[in-house]
Amino acid sequence: MEERKHETMNPAHVLFDRFVQATTCKGTLKAFQELCDHLELKPKDYRSFYHKLKSKLNYWKAKALWAKLDKRGSHKDYKKGKACTNTKCLIIGAGPCGLRTAIDLSLLGAKVVVIEKRDAFSRNNVLHLWPFTIHDLRGLGAKKFYGKFCAGAIDHISIRQLQLILLKVALILGIEIHVNVEFQGLIQPPEDQENERIGWRALVHPKTHPVSEYEFEVIIGGDGRRNTLEGFRRKEFRGKLAIAITANFINRNTTAEAKVEEISGVAFIFNQKFFQELREATGIDLENIVYYKDDTHYFVMTAKKQSLLDKGVILHVTPSFYPGTLSCFSAQPSCVPSGRTRTKLFIQPTLPKS
Repeated sequence: MEERKHETMNPAHVLFDRFVQATTCKGTLKAFQELCDHLELKPKDYRSFYHKLKSKLNYWKAKALWAKLDKRGSHKDYKKGKACTNTKCLIIGAGPCGLRTAIDLSLLGAKVVVIEKRDAFSRNNVLHLWPFTIHDLRGLGAKKFYGKFCAGAIDHISIRQLQLILLKVALILGIEIHVNVEFQGLIQPPEDQENERIGWRALVHPKTHPVSEYEFEVIIGGDGRRNTLEGFRRKEFRGKLAIAITANFINRNTTAEAKVEEISGVAFIFNQKFFQELREATGIDLENIVYYKDDTHYFVMTAKKQSLLDKGVILHVTPSFYPGTLSCFSAQPSCVPSGRTRTKLFIQPTLPKS
C-alpha cells in the first residue's frame, strides 16, 4: 500500500490518472497532451509511440491497460502491426464507428488521422450492447477507463461515454485526432506530375489546418448520415410511421434512483396493464417504452398520434406529416410525466438539444 501511495505522487502517474478520468473530449485531448509533454513523447511518431509510452510510464494502473492492448495487438490478423505498414489513412468523424475503425487500422500498422467537425461529445443516447461488442470493448480496456462499464442488470452504454473510451484508446496507440476540422471534399493528385508525386489530400475547414497537407491512400467516411464522401450510392429503409420521443433526465445517483429497475424494452401487447395504468395516470398512450439508467435516466417511447394531439405535442397533421415537425419544447409535457410515472421519482428533466 505504501508503495502504491508513493506511486500516485509521481507527476507522470498523476497525469495518466487525469487522462483516464477525463470526462469530455477537450479535457481528454488536453490531459493527453500534458502527459506527452511531461514524458517528452511525440504522438506523431506513430510507429513507436505506444512502445515508448509503455517504457516511460511504469505505473501499475497503466500496466493493466498495456496487458489488455498487448493481448489484442498480438492477434494473428494484425501480423505484429505489419499488415498495413506504410499505409496512410484519413477517417472522417470521431463517432464510435470512426474511432473503432481507426483503432483497428492502427493495430494493423497504418498511420491514421481522424478529423472531427466538433470538439464535444454530447450524445447521451444509450446503446444496448451485443455480447460480442462487450467482449471487443473489454479487450480494449474499456473497464479501465469507465469502471461502470456493463456493471448493471442490462448491458448498455451512452454514446458519449463510448466515444470517450475509444478516443483514449486511439490516442494511446498514436492515432492523430483533430477536432474542429470539417471535411469538405477530396483533392485528386495532379495529372501532370513528374517528380513530386503528390497524393490524395482533403479539402478541409479551416483551410490552413495542417491536415490539409496530409497525403493518404485510404479514406473512410465515419460521419453517419452526413456522408460527406461523394460518389457512393445510398440506401434508405423506411418503415411505417412511428412517433418516437427520446428524453434524458439528470441522474443524481441517489439511493432512490439506484433502486429503480431498468426496462430493456416492453411493448403494449405484452404488458397491457402497465400501459393502461400509465395512460390513466398521465394521459399518454404509448405503444412501447425503453428505460436505461446510465449517465442520465434515458427513455425512448413510441407514442400514439392521437394522445400527442390531445396533449398539444402535435399541433396539427398535414398530408406530408413527418415526425421531424415535432417541437422539442412541446414534447416536454409528454415525456416528463411518463418518465416520472415509470421511475416513481421527481427528478428535474433535461431534454436533449434539438
